Amino acid sequence: MTGAPRWIDSHCHLQDRYRPDGADALAALAEADAAGVGGVVCVGTDAPTSRQAVELVGAIRAAAGAGAASRVPAGFEAWATMGLHPHEASQGVADVEEALDEALAAGHGAVVAVGECGLDYHYEHSPRPAQREAFAAQIALARRHGLTLVVHTRDAWDDTLDVLVATGVPERVVMHCFTGGPAEARRCLDIGAFLSFSGIVTFKGADDVRAAAALCPLDRLLVETDAPFLAPVPHRGQQNRPAWVAAVGEAVAALKDMAPATLAGAAALSTRRAFALV
Repeated sequence: MTGAPRWIDSHCHLQDRYRPDGADALAALAEADAAGVGGVVCVGTDAPTSRQAVELVGAIRAAAGAGAASRVPAGFEAWATMGLHPHEASQGVADVEEALDEALAAGHGAVVAVGECGLDYHYEHSPRPAQREAFAAQIALARRHGLTLVVHTRDAWDDTLDVLVATGVPERVVMHCFTGGPAEARRCLDIGAFLSFSGIVTFKGADDVRAAAALCPLDRLLVETDAPFLAPVPHRGQQNRPAWVAAVGEAVAALKDMAPATLAGAAALSTRRAFALV
């Protein structure tokens, strides 16, 4: 893959909680490198996983600079997000805010976003009012610190966009694991958001998501795995992994009738812009 554009997995979970089989998080990145992946964004979902995301990014960066003996390929990039998932909204955001303040004070530059946060009316593991309150608080955190906001929304498009607009849309917003159709895509693009597409674009019943990916401008389009969830075809039923973001990207490239390498370069640049890395 030398010289070819590298994929960036814009959203994955590598923390211990998400690796029940005990797999080595760092070893997974060697597999990703071999598949043409050059970086990952490790996403927190509460205070403990947010702290571990930061720790993992530190370990990845150290290993990537350690030379030939390292388990992580030289130059492999990693960043972290810190946030409270809507499933955990009843906890309140105080612990996440404390963890974020500590990480930012450390000055290592690992943290690039608040989230994932948002609304999930499909499962409703936390009451809707608690979800909306926690979401608004994290929007305010992203604005206060000049960070990107990573949004999870499921069966809650109207309220998600209403809370965003009412609280004040941050300068950079990523709609993670985009599950809407063209109408929702246009609404998100109209507020300046980036759309991140997952393995869902390969699923048989996801015509609306494919239509949204087809219309999304390249400068607003990201690709992700959401590992260990949502493994793309032909890997459905398995634990997802960063290496398989290439399969997601290849599916999106086919929708746009372009070479995968072209899509990889464009999506990687959009990811860097979405997280203020350029």
